[in-house]
Amino acid sequence: MADESVIAETRLTGAEPWAGLPPALATPPGAGAVCDEAGVRKIGRGAAEGVFTTGAVMVAHASLTARRLGLTPPARSPDLMDVLELYAFVRPARFCAPSPTGLALALGLAEPKSAEEQAAALREAAGLLLRELAEPAYPEREAAYGLALTMQRAGWAWGARVVQALEAGGARARQHRSAGLDVWSRLTEWEDEAPRGEAGSAPVDSESARIRLEKLLQASGLDETRPSQSDYAAEAAFAFSPRNEEGRPRVLLAEAGTGTGKTLGYLAPASLWAERNQGAAWISTYTRALQRQIDRESHSLWPDPAERRKKAVIRKGRENYLCVLNLQDMVQAAQLGNGDLIGLALVGRWALHTRDGDMTGGDFPGWLPGLFALPAAHAAGAANLVDRRGECVHAACPHYRTCFVEKTIRASRRADLVIANHALVLTQAAFDGARSARGQKQDGETAALKRIVFDEGHHLLDAADSAFSACLSGQEAAELRRWIRGAEGRGRRGRGLEQRLGDMVNDNEAAMKALQDAIRASAALPGEGVSGRVAPASGEVNPIGPIEAFLAAALDQLRARTAETNSNGGFGGGPEFGMECALKPVTDPVAETARAAARALAAIEAPLLALSRHLEDILDDEAAELDGSQRSRIEGALRGLDRRARMTLPGWRSMLAALEDGGDQPDPDFVDWLSAETAFGRIHDVALRRHWIDPTVPLEAAVIVPSHGVLVTSATLSDPLQEDPFDLARLRTGSARLIEPPRTLKVESPFDYAANSRVIVVNDLVKDDPRQTAAAMRELFLAAGGGGLGLFTAIRRLKAVYERLGPDLARSGVPLYAQHVDPLEVGALVDMFRVEENSCLLGTDAVRDGVDVPGRSLRVLAFDRVPWPRPDLLHKARRERLGGKGYDDALARARIAQAFGRLIRRGDDKGVFLMLDAATPTRLFASLPPGTEVQRMGLADAVELTRSFLNPEPA
Repeated sequence: MADESVIAETRLTGAEPWAGLPPALATPPGAGAVCDEAGVRKIGRGAAEGVFTTGAVMVAHASLTARRLGLTPPARSPDLMDVLELYAFVRPARFCAPSPTGLALALGLAEPKSAEEQAAALREAAGLLLRELAEPAYPEREAAYGLALTMQRAGWAWGARVVQALEAGGARARQHRSAGLDVWSRLTEWEDEAPRGEAGSAPVDSESARIRLEKLLQASGLDETRPSQSDYAAEAAFAFSPRNEEGRPRVLLAEAGTGTGKTLGYLAPASLWAERNQGAAWISTYTRALQRQIDRESHSLWPDPAERRKKAVIRKGRENYLCVLNLQDMVQAAQLGNGDLIGLALVGRWALHTRDGDMTGGDFPGWLPGLFALPAAHAAGAANLVDRRGECVHAACPHYRTCFVEKTIRASRRADLVIANHALVLTQAAFDGARSARGQKQDGETAALKRIVFDEGHHLLDAADSAFSACLSGQEAAELRRWIRGAEGRGRRGRGLEQRLGDMVNDNEAAMKALQDAIRASAALPGEGVSGRVAPASGEVNPIGPIEAFLAAALDQLRARTAETNSNGGFGGGPEFGMECALKPVTDPVAETARAAARALAAIEAPLLALSRHLEDILDDEAAELDGSQRSRIEGALRGLDRRARMTLPGWRSMLAALEDGGDQPDPDFVDWLSAETAFGRIHDVALRRHWIDPTVPLEAAVIVPSHGVLVTSATLSDPLQEDPFDLARLRTGSARLIEPPRTLKVESPFDYAANSRVIVVNDLVKDDPRQTAAAMRELFLAAGGGGLGLFTAIRRLKAVYERLGPDLARSGVPLYAQHVDPLEVGALVDMFRVEENSCLLGTDAVRDGVDVPGRSLRVLAFDRVPWPRPDLLHKARRERLGGKGYDDALARARIAQAFGRLIRRGDDKGVFLMLDAATPTRLFASLPPGTEVQRMGLADAVELTRSFLNPEPA
């Protein structure tokens, strides 16, 4: 540690660290303001650029501020003080939207709307946060002080003021003090508990579900139960009644209109079942946002936070959680000058306060790694700190006892409610099913999947499509190489098989030979920079190894088969969608290189299988000698080997083998095709893909049939234009083939849509002209005074509209945010849109599915065109199997209904839904709630109706 004299040189003079703060700069679109000791004043863009680049300044989100000023994202600087970093230090693991408005609201201040108000609020926020640090009751002051000293020495712009504030509250300098970076030594450990055992079969009757719901509503401060919600809870109890025969689960498909209160409606019988049977009911969602929302709703069941943490556990894949070993590796590298020590220190501070270590949608501030310009490898965010490559060493890790993933897995085994997501449930079910088929024990994470609620059930087919598919691409193959061989470039991190398993098998000659054989054989896999060799900008293709040779041949076939569609800008090509073509008939180079690629993959698969068998032998032969950590480590290694040697590699070889048998006829159950992905006009990956035409076949076999009860629920399950409105839902959820047919339920929304909403098709725009789309959204959003959400079916059109719309709204003082444009992830963009009542947002499907914005912050929703499904090869095959043209209509109807459901979230919400596509068929609005009326009119009339409906004249 540096001595105290060095610290003293950088310590501020004066008694109050919040005194003499530098100017606070706010740059909402079209305006700028600065607040300093002389007061607050509005400034132009040129002056704002000068304040930002000259001398000390306070901002909220440095990179976003720079982009608004037309500057490149800035690096860290002692003069550039981002108040969001100060907030992350003072209030770790506590929510804040990344803007001056978000800071103000997080600190209990009034919402600042003008540029001047935002600058003043930013300055006030900085002062309040420093004063909070100086409070004698500030928790864990000494730990914060030690870390602040380290961050100060590393050049943190806030370092001196934070240190002084902590000293003002009672922290004292010491000669010997920890740097505070070793957070891994202060994390709590998990403890093993006796197995819970098999869940019971006590039923949940309808009346008990109604009574439980009434109690939950009272706990939420609501006096009476809505009849529709009570009926929903009573019917949902069916999924929690005992089945009478194996393979005959109790399945209910339940559509509940927006405002029904379906979350509490299914939590009532689910929590009753868990209590009565000492088992875990799994609630699975499609989006991270809904996982957290359900967790908040569980407050009605368990008001005490400590009890709720035990009873309700949010469960995600391990690639979502902080890997403590990765954090330690990056901190140690940063201490040697190779990394962002300040950002890592803030992550460490968060790690000590987080609920569960979730870095993607949990309490981690996802905006933190993007505040300043940093090399991608140094960013202190999820991209570098979670285990994305399956490199976990399990019990061999020095942090195994404090691992967030292990804590969450163990907690889920004791919980009453496990709030998971479709991707985890289906991927793990596929893996467990494959192990069970070989007579092996299930993994344990989903062995208890007996009672499942699939919320956002309309996405179940999409989730199954992803979970039960295969993809042999340059990037996927390179990831497998890294998993086997570890990092091969200078300065790269990564743990290969030898590092993870070598000490476990070094005294077993056969096992060690299998390990070395696998490492040698994996040299045939692509290494770093595969796209530069397979699809270089120069055109000089130089593949290395059989896999790259196959991918290069595949790209030649792609170009040959898609040249015509590339030239006319059709679906098959272009920078947005890349290229794709049917696999068969294959060209001779593809067939020839496929054989060599299959042999190379088999040479990797065989030693991995041998290594797996040796580890299984160790478990059997040394069962009496192995302690718990050794057994856990071997079982973890076997899971990783199984995924790759018994699932991934055989899947790849099967696709390649299909090129040699069966001639040119496609497999009736699968779609095989070649694709190339593009970014910034260049090809960055080439792939051979295989998907089930009907992915509900494996969904039914792996998840639905083995369960005892399944509730699939959504606001958009049925299709009123079909003879049986639930026919398509049965097909898309895997319940159509069940021996015992599923029950169905439809509960209408209680909202008065006739009074509170308007649905308009604007019929005088040219939909392919981004200027007209931008002008229409500008007039509509301004007529509403902001609160507009623009949804696009293509990123290219979104960006083109943003370029024109942004400056126009800025001149009226309306902030505009955009997915794929702003340097923020989707969740942060939605957070800013939610807290800034008059802001507007542009986005694609991810925004539509992730938006939950009750109140005036969302009052206008405009689609740029009909959200038809993209007619790629997979969709065309699926459409032929599942209903032809009517299938396209049903999907578009569902997407429109889902988007409309985002607009009205509460009984007092008012909103206008617009389709800026004159060709929109009326039949596509059939899934909207009763009471909605579709009106067709020109833009001028639509603008006037929007203005008068949302801003009525006072009586």
